[in-house]
Amino acid sequence: MKSWIRWATLHGVPSIYLSRRARRGEPLSEILTNSRAGQNPYQFGDRIREQGRLVRTPITWVTADHEVCRTILRDKNFGATPPDALNLPRPVLRLLRATDLKLANPVEPPSMLVVDPPEHTRYRKLVAQEFTPRAVGRLHDRIVEVTDELLDRLAARPHADLITDFARLLPVAIICEILGVPRQDQDYMLELGHAGAPLLDIGISWRTFRTAIAALRASEEFVEGHIARLRADPGDNILSELAVSGSLTMPELKSIATLVAGAGFETTVNLLGNGMMALHDHPDQLGLLRAEPDRWPAAIEEILRFDSPVQFTSRTALCDTEIAGQSIAGGESVALLLGSANRDPAVFADPGTFDVTRANAREHLAFSSGVHACLGASLARMEGAVALSALYERFPELRLTGTPERRGLVNLRGYQRIPAALGLPAVSRTA
Repeated sequence: MKSWIRWATLHGVPSIYLSRRARRGEPLSEILTNSRAGQNPYQFGDRIREQGRLVRTPITWVTADHEVCRTILRDKNFGATPPDALNLPRPVLRLLRATDLKLANPVEPPSMLVVDPPEHTRYRKLVAQEFTPRAVGRLHDRIVEVTDELLDRLAARPHADLITDFARLLPVAIICEILGVPRQDQDYMLELGHAGAPLLDIGISWRTFRTAIAALRASEEFVEGHIARLRADPGDNILSELAVSGSLTMPELKSIATLVAGAGFETTVNLLGNGMMALHDHPDQLGLLRAEPDRWPAAIEEILRFDSPVQFTSRTALCDTEIAGQSIAGGESVALLLGSANRDPAVFADPGTFDVTRANAREHLAFSSGVHACLGASLARMEGAVALSALYERFPELRLTGTPERRGLVNLRGYQRIPAALGLPAVSRTA
């Protein structure tokens, strides 16, 4: 009953309200509630940008302006937005607190996504050492090795689903090694993370919410057992260090481990799938990369800009403040449409064009900005460049054989399935 009440408060009632506004043509509501908007959310971002740089709606403030998004993400007058930080009626806030499920939910404290300094600073410092560019650079050879192993498996079959058989397997293998998770448990971790991903959306169904919460519970049980094993027999990984240091409580440990695991592969899977489809739809750009492979790192930036794996986030004003000529009261929230901001024509010329030679593509906000900027950005960039360049090098005749399927999520934008015929493989780099 507690789970149902929490779902009704966070998703059920908001879904009804947002659906009504979406039927009236309110673009933010259309983005948040209409799964079809996931096919092209950028048209709604364009409509919001036409209304102004920072727009007040009956739901919240919203912006698709690149400069405004970047300013708010970096402004100390704004903080993260956990459920109980929303500007909701007191009875609703009391209901949310009374139905707290006490799970390591990525959108609830003590998750790093939704806590501010000094708590956020403490958590981030403990984990950041594992994700510095230098630390990630040491993973390069292992990423290449795992990529080639996966491509070797693909070479033995004429057809494959590029998501299930490749894009999902590389990032989960790497993040599990970072967390010391045994290889035999990687598929289980992948399924749990996949099932919990809808919690980042608003207005999900009761069935989806129930499945996601069950996945969170199973993930917590697994992580707690894994931490106990690491305390008894530590390995050379960041979670072992945190587990034996005594610097974190068990709820904090579970929250960090769950967030790092989920963020470490969910967004990278989307990056890879979105990149495959962008290159499929723009064969001239793929041809350029094949002719000039040194351009792959820049191509990853353009993929992140053109079709961002994470579409939006939010921030809450910690005090009365002014942004873009608008007065925002303390406690009011702003929806930041990161994906649409990455197509802001004031920053990116001809933003709807996919161009791997775009000089300023790296100015995108796909990894957020400020104190909450994605810790795994360097890792995702490296995995993307290694995986996509190797895939198209190994299978020069690769072609799609069916209609790709989107995940059906709004915030985590990616593909569920990309069926392909691989053709004759080129010689493996490890052969």
